[in-house]
Amino acid sequence: MRHLILSLICLISPLMAQADYSRTYLDSHPLQRAQVNDLEIAYRIVSEGENKPKAVVIMGLGGSNVAWGDDLISGLANGGYEVLLLDNRDTGASTRFDDWGQPLLWWELLKYRLGFSVNAPYTLNDMAADIAGLMEQVGYEEAHIIGASMGGMIAQIVAAQYPDKTRSLISIMSTTNAPHLPPPTSEAEMNLRNLATGEAEEDREQSIRDRGFYPESMQRHLMAIFKTGDRSRDVATITAPTLVLHGADDGLVPPEHGRHTAELIQGSDFLLIDGMAHNMPEAIIPILVTEMTSHMNRVEAVPVASR
Repeated sequence: MRHLILSLICLISPLMAQADYSRTYLDSHPLQRAQVNDLEIAYRIVSEGENKPKAVVIMGLGGSNVAWGDDLISGLANGGYEVLLLDNRDTGASTRFDDWGQPLLWWELLKYRLGFSVNAPYTLNDMAADIAGLMEQVGYEEAHIIGASMGGMIAQIVAAQYPDKTRSLISIMSTTNAPHLPPPTSEAEMNLRNLATGEAEEDREQSIRDRGFYPESMQRHLMAIFKTGDRSRDVATITAPTLVLHGADDGLVPPEHGRHTAELIQGSDFLLIDGMAHNMPEAIIPILVTEMTSHMNRVEAVPVASR
């Protein structure tokens, strides 16, 4: 039970190790809103251009669009891509589910472990439908679908269930949530426990909020993950060109999770990145940008008739 809690709560802050976090560039692009699936979804479009290839980026648990930070998104934009960022449902400026309340976490986790359905106001499938709906609203016929952590789970669902909208898939430090995959390491567990105790707890929450994360949304997002469960069968149907990126030092979602994702998707590429854990450190972002743009460029170079 303890490992199950940690392996999923770890998904709340994939960008916390980005030391020189900045959102000035992102904030220079206006926040817009669209009606999608009876909800209001907030989004930004960066480096807009009618003839540019499109990319959609999806943040992890509790994260708003600015949680990506300037460096990675500006890197994609400088690579020639128009980038759509959004606040997932129940976070940021998108429709919130605060009136639903908070789950009784220990009870829902027990139910999940025993194989019973958990209470949740929505699932990851609903969140993927929001992506597809937003793409229609902004006029994207297809796009490169990019997701980190829980956002990677959502991106995988988009690629599986909306293949016509998926130019390619990039899944970053994510998982299929298959039950056989390993739990966090003891060291990662201890580090997380230390962060969640004493004075560090208040500092950690403020740091999370400063980077665009919303703690009040995280438990409901967590329930969406539980409600959706193991997605291995769905992931195995993905046909879009896929790149799976994972940190070699990721003790929270160990590399086997990324490797399993890649194994299920025929023809996918898997890259284990040294110096990266469950985060996007400043020194690693240029590597991520290079790998991501190289992958998308290869897909863009293939003639439409050959796809």
